[in-house]
Parts: sequence; structure tokens; C-alpha cells
Amino acid sequence: MAVLGTASPAHAATVNIQILGTNDFHGRLLANGSEAGAAVLSGAVKQLEAENPNTVFAAAGDLIGASTFESFIQKDKPTIDALNEAGLDVSAVGNHELDAGYADLVNRVMAAYDATTNPLGGAAWQYIAANLRKKSDNTHAVPDRWIKDFGSVEVGFVGAVTEDLPSLVSPDGISSIAVTNIVNEVNASADALEAEGADVIVLLVHEGAPDTTFASATSTTNAFGRIVNGVDTNIDAIISGHTHLAYNHSVPVPAWQTEGRAVTTRPVVSAGQYGMNLNKLVFSVDDATGQVTAVNQSILPLMGPDPDGSGPGVPPALYPVDAETKAIVDAAKAKADELGARELGKITAPFNRAQLASGTENRGGESTLGNLVAEVQRWATSTPEAGAAQIAFMNPGGLRADMVGNAAAGYPATLTYKQAAVVQPFANTLVNMRLTGAQIKTVLEQQWQRDSKGEVPTRPFLRLGTSAGFSYTYDPARPEGSRITGMWLGGKRIEPATAYSVTVNSFLAAGGDNFHVFKDGTAKRDTGKIDLQAMVDYAAAKSPVAPDYTQHSVGVSFPAGAPAAYSPGDTVKLSLSSLAFSTAPDKKDTAVAVTLGDKKLGTLPVDNTLGADVFDEYGKAAVAAKVPGGTAQGPATLRVTGTTTGTTVDVPITVGPKKAVKIKVVKRPKKVVAGKTRARIVVKVLAEAGTPHGKVVLRIFDKIDKKWTAMLKDGRAKFKLRRLKKADRYKLKATYKGSGEYLKASKAFKLRVRRG
Repeated sequence: MAVLGTASPAHAATVNIQILGTNDFHGRLLANGSEAGAAVLSGAVKQLEAENPNTVFAAAGDLIGASTFESFIQKDKPTIDALNEAGLDVSAVGNHELDAGYADLVNRVMAAYDATTNPLGGAAWQYIAANLRKKSDNTHAVPDRWIKDFGSVEVGFVGAVTEDLPSLVSPDGISSIAVTNIVNEVNASADALEAEGADVIVLLVHEGAPDTTFASATSTTNAFGRIVNGVDTNIDAIISGHTHLAYNHSVPVPAWQTEGRAVTTRPVVSAGQYGMNLNKLVFSVDDATGQVTAVNQSILPLMGPDPDGSGPGVPPALYPVDAETKAIVDAAKAKADELGARELGKITAPFNRAQLASGTENRGGESTLGNLVAEVQRWATSTPEAGAAQIAFMNPGGLRADMVGNAAAGYPATLTYKQAAVVQPFANTLVNMRLTGAQIKTVLEQQWQRDSKGEVPTRPFLRLGTSAGFSYTYDPARPEGSRITGMWLGGKRIEPATAYSVTVNSFLAAGGDNFHVFKDGTAKRDTGKIDLQAMVDYAAAKSPVAPDYTQHSVGVSFPAGAPAAYSPGDTVKLSLSSLAFSTAPDKKDTAVAVTLGDKKLGTLPVDNTLGADVFDEYGKAAVAAKVPGGTAQGPATLRVTGTTTGTTVDVPITVGPKKAVKIKVVKRPKKVVAGKTRARIVVKVLAEAGTPHGKVVLRIFDKIDKKWTAMLKDGRAKFKLRRLKKADRYKLKATYKGSGEYLKASKAFKLRVRRG
């Protein structure tokens, strides 16, 4: 939708200058759903330029880096060639342009193509960044500005890169350059452009709004809003990127800066990501005075809507496919297929995504593949310079294929480069951050999904893959937000206030898939490591790679009314779920063993039946385990262990004191004759729960000293006394000696012996 700025009366001679903007292309050469691909992007630019030759094709950075396989495998040379063919004129430097360091940017990417000395470089467009300076002499590390002469009208561009750059790339790669203040540098460079005769000045900045709202783009509480508010009046438009959002704002110029301006608003725009859209800005410029008299701005989608609305359909391109660019893309794909055949190593068994009973993918299920990728990413960022990662998480939607290798002859099987690449085709970078234990718990709670509106999305549950050594339990029956019941790292409980080093891909780091807490991580650094390259390095170091069949997350649910503590002899009842991976080749437990300390309490069966439920509840067991007599009072751990996989679930319980009992004399003779009658007495030992066992001692402790012992049977002890020769009232005491489960107790009573 176009937005028309406030304009003064038009002059007779007007030149319409068209600026086409893109950002965050990230080497998306191939068409993929709403991603148009390089050939359609190029076709759109060429068509729009044919309609108006007074066109500049400009970008806000991150054109290369974090690229898909076809570009990544050739160090982004195909993307450079495709954008050269599309006619890209100028771009801000993005953080990903510096993934391989400053020297790589200037000596390869920006240097002229040479078949011998620079076969993988040769960007024909100009990279600019006013806020990058050499530490050696404080000169600009790359040109700060660029100007396009259309005869009577000159259009100038000034570039800038996010001030967060030092935390987004390897420090070693940019050790020779300094990142300076964007607003100060841009204003100085814009003044220089104006002095050089620029009539229109556009800021290309690799920094973006946190969300698509107008308020976000103009707020002084975020870095981008401070740029929007801080740059001078001679900046006529801001084309931005970095946050991968599409927005098309018309922002009023502050009143104190409007003097002499015919247009009192300026475009603040971004095209989103991956070549899905173009920003189109048309400046109407007075040919005589060089003054901007009107601005028309819009976002141009390059692909139409999905034809069936279901997601997998192929949307139609809204612009022609450029034949020359398509040839570059086709050659890149063919070369990628060739290079993708390279062997990375061996795998001992398939790594699968989770499935439903129908065989379709279940993103709500734990999988060997998800856990492997998480572990690979933890391993790849475990060095001190990458953040010394302790835990890593992987989103299931980032896994686009199973990793099975060339398994025609069985396993171990060869894993090729392309087979690894199709698993993770998004070329995300790995981002390390610090999260507290409480934040990690919230991350896991967010597996039960809520979108930005607080509504349950189409996929109500997404199970995160987790790295080795990290495990947790949850209770699916608990209310939302309180389901995670325990978390452990290396066998030690995760502490809520302790900060842990956590790695995720750049998609999750930005809060993707509604895992919003990752946005709140501290000490964030984009390591510059690509997820695919991490897998390549891991396969080389760890071959043959074997699946880990242990479950990292297990459901533990106690029945309603379960006690807060269990005394010895009590039966602990609970339900376990999520004990099974869901594909046929994966090893599964058919039984679990239950122990408490060093005491084995039994072995119980596991039901591994699959269904259509998208929650990860497959692999169920009903546990009923009796707390052994003599178990010490206090905290205890009930351990459940899979008999096949070794999956271990620790269930904390509290062992209470032994149970109190009371003694009741349920039978004694009404008449005992001295010297003739043998008295029969029955004592019952009662407890609130269970039936006591053990022995009872019955003693006459006055007049004479005699005792009898009997064992409880069904809670009763039976005694047959000797004949008492003397008529009298005798005092007796029945004493239950207690057991591992029950406390000791006594009861005194009297027995009258009469004369015959």
C-alpha cells in the first residue's frame, strides 16, 4: 500500500527517482514458498528499472552469509554473481558480511573478480558503512558513502552497520576495525554528500525495528528508534534491515527540522528477508532546484499468495524469471549437487524426526535427530571464544529431512555433505547467550505454544531438541506455565538463579516459533558459525556418529490426592510418558526398572503404541512402587531406568516418619479361674494405612514376671497364657516391637483371675 508524503506544489519539470530496496537476502538463490529466489528478484528489478531508468537498486546488508547450501558451499560466489546480474548498485555492510572477517570482506567479496587470485569474489556493487573505522589511522574501513548521478539529479547513499557488531561476529575477524556511533557518523557523511551536490540522500542501515509497529520504529527506547530520531533533516529516507521484518512507515520529520522541506515526512522501511519483497521508493525531484516535492513508498511482494492456503503449495511469481540470473542459479545448484556428494563421515544408524502413527512428521515429539543437532551446536560453541556453551536447544521445524545416509547396504552408512545440508537448509548462525535456570524453565514451558496474541497456534506443541547431559521432567496434567517439574545438567539440578551458557540457532535467538524468552538472553553473541558447518565439523571429528536413544524429557504425573510424603511401606503411584522415540529403527524400552537408593523395587512394562496426538506422550508406564521399610526419613529419589536404552528418570519424593499404630485388645476371657483356666488373649495392631507386621510381646509385670511372644498375622497376635494359680487382678502390657514401616507401641490392661 503506497503512502504519499505531504508535498508542496509541483514544479513543471520533475524527475522521478526510483529506489528499490532489499535486505537480509542471505544467499536464498532458489525459490522456496514465499522466497522468490534470485531469478525472480532479478526479473523484478529489471522490469521495474525498464519502467523507470532513473533507478538505484540498493540493500541494507546481510546479502551473503548464513546462506543456503547452493550458495554456502561456494562461499556465496553464486549469490554475488546473481546480485551482480540483477544490477545491485550499493549496500550497507551487514554483520554477516563480516562472518569470515574484515579481511575477507575487502580482499575477496569487495575485490574485483579474478580467475586466479579472486575466483570466489567480485561484488560489482559498492559496500558502504560510515561507522566502521580502521584502528590504525581512524579512516573509514570501507567507503562511508556513494553517489549516483542522474544528470540533473544526484542521489547519495550513506551506510551503517549495527553497533552490536562486536557481539555478532568473531572478535578476531574484526580486531583491526572499530565500530563507532551510527548517528554521529551518518550525519557527518550525509553533510559530505550534501556538499558534493546530492539532491536526495538515503540511509542504508543494517539495524532494524524490534517489531513492525510504527511506535517501535520511532521509540527512543530501542537502538533503531534512536537512529530514526537522531539522523539529520538532510536524510530523506531510511532503508533498514537486520531484524528480518517488513515495514513501510512514513515518519514525520521533527518540527524543528522541517524548515525548507517540501516533504515533511520520510520513509522508514524494510523489505523483510530472503527476497520475499522489495521496498519501492519514488522521489519526485524538482529538476531546477533539486528539492524533493513528493515521495511515494510501497512494499512489493515478489510472490503471490499460496494457491491453496495450506502451506506446501507453490505460490506464483509476480514478476518474470530473469533468464541470465536463472542460468547462474541453475549452475550453482548443479555444482552444489556435485560438491554435496562429498563424504563427511559415517553414521551407525538413522537419525529420524519424530512421527505420528500415520508416518507423518510430529514436531511435538522428541527425536534422535533433534537431540543430535542440539548436541552438535553445543559442541561447536563449547570453546571459550564461542561462549563455552553448556546447553543447546534445536527447534523441530528447522529439521527438514531425516538424516539416514547412503544406507542401501545397511549401517554404518556414509553421510554426504548434501544429506547433512538438506536436514538444515536455512543456514542459520549459532547464537550463544546467558539464560538463568528460571529462564530455561520458561523456555521449556513455551513448548506448549502461545502466539504473540496469546492464542494457541495450529501446532499447539513443539518439542525442542536438547543437547547431551541436559534432561528434564514435566507433568502434562499441570496448569499452563507450571508443567516443568525438574531440570538437570550433568546430573545436577538446574538452579533458578544461576546463569547458564546456552546456544541456539539465530531463528530461535530472535524468538522464533514463539520461544520468546530467547530474545531476553544476556551476553548475546552471534558466533558466525553456520549450523550446517557445525554438523560438517562434528561428523569429521566424531565419525562414526551413533544415535543417543535415551529420552531427555519424560512426563511424570502423580494421581490426584497423592500425599506430600510417603512413609515406609507406602506405595508410590505415578504415570510416566514420553519414554519412546517414535520411528521403527529407534531403540525403545519395553520395560523400566524402579529403584530407591540401592534397593530394587521392581520392573514394569512400557506401552509404546503410537497415535495421532501431536504431544510427546508416547511410551507410557504405570509405576507402583512400595517404599521399603527402614528407608530414612527426608528427601529421597525414586529412579526409573529403561532396561534397553538406559533412559534415567529421577523422581524426587519425600519419605515421612514411620507410621504410628495403636493396640487394641480385641479378645480376653470374661472369667478366668485360678489354677484351671488358660486365658486366651488376642491383640490387634492398627494403623491408618496398611497392615502392620512383626511381633508382639505380652507381659505380666506385677505379682509375677512372665511374658509371651506372638507374630502378627493379618494385624493380629494371639496368646494362650499359662494357668495362673493365684486369684488376683493382674496388670498386663502388650508391646508391638515395631518394624521398618511402623513405630513401636504398647498398651496396658488388666486381667482378673477368680477363685473357683
